[in-house]
Amino acid sequence: MLSEAKKEIAKKLQAKVNTMQGFGKTRPESENSGLLPFASAFPGTIFPTGVIHEFLSYEPADAASTNGFVTALAGKFMKEGGLCLWIGSQKKIFPLGLTQYGLEPDRIIFINPSKIKDVLWIIEEALKCEALTAVIGEIKEFGFTESRRFQLAVEHSGVTGFIHRFRPRAENATACAARWKITSLPTLSYENLPGVGQSCWDVQLLKVKNGIPRSWQVTWSRGNFVGIAENDFSIASNENQKRNVS
Repeated sequence: MLSEAKKEIAKKLQAKVNTMQGFGKTRPESENSGLLPFASAFPGTIFPTGVIHEFLSYEPADAASTNGFVTALAGKFMKEGGLCLWIGSQKKIFPLGLTQYGLEPDRIIFINPSKIKDVLWIIEEALKCEALTAVIGEIKEFGFTESRRFQLAVEHSGVTGFIHRFRPRAENATACAARWKITSLPTLSYENLPGVGQSCWDVQLLKVKNGIPRSWQVTWSRGNFVGIAENDFSIASNENQKRNVS
């Protein structure tokens, strides 16, 4: 059995190895709590920053769900005064709707270049900018070479990148730290009232560097990710548990 002192040394060494392997920066546990339960799949059970997270979607409804989920994740990274750059070839986002997921529209800069080839260049330059907290990029095709350049950029800047690929030709290998697939689930109604309820997602972490692929079913409630299954509700407050467990 390892002593507590040896376990702490091993944990610090693993964190250094992860950084050397391009797995980005770790968040203090006090800041990591808002990203539960997803942190459990990553090394040290800490959700990484300063890396590239890749998202795949194939249907319009799932693309919308992916945008909502990514927005919620980005909102957790945004500190007071933080900025996010959202880059895509089409205008698909209604800025005021992002407040539902904890990301204020005045903290986001939207860029919609007319040429597809310009999107990759703009994303890469944005990822190099240390003044930004997060960069969200919407691109279809994304090769290993481009992903490696992106990863090198964030290793120096500390920016966290979210790359959303809608209907790619293939799920090719990339240098991204994690690959996700988000699909929509039926919403949860509020106190059995009719109409549209809280957003619900089936979250699949397909690939993760040095971690364990996992899946979750979550909803977004009062600014937190809350597991739909009863045994996942430990990540929410007791009040959220009463409102969402049925």
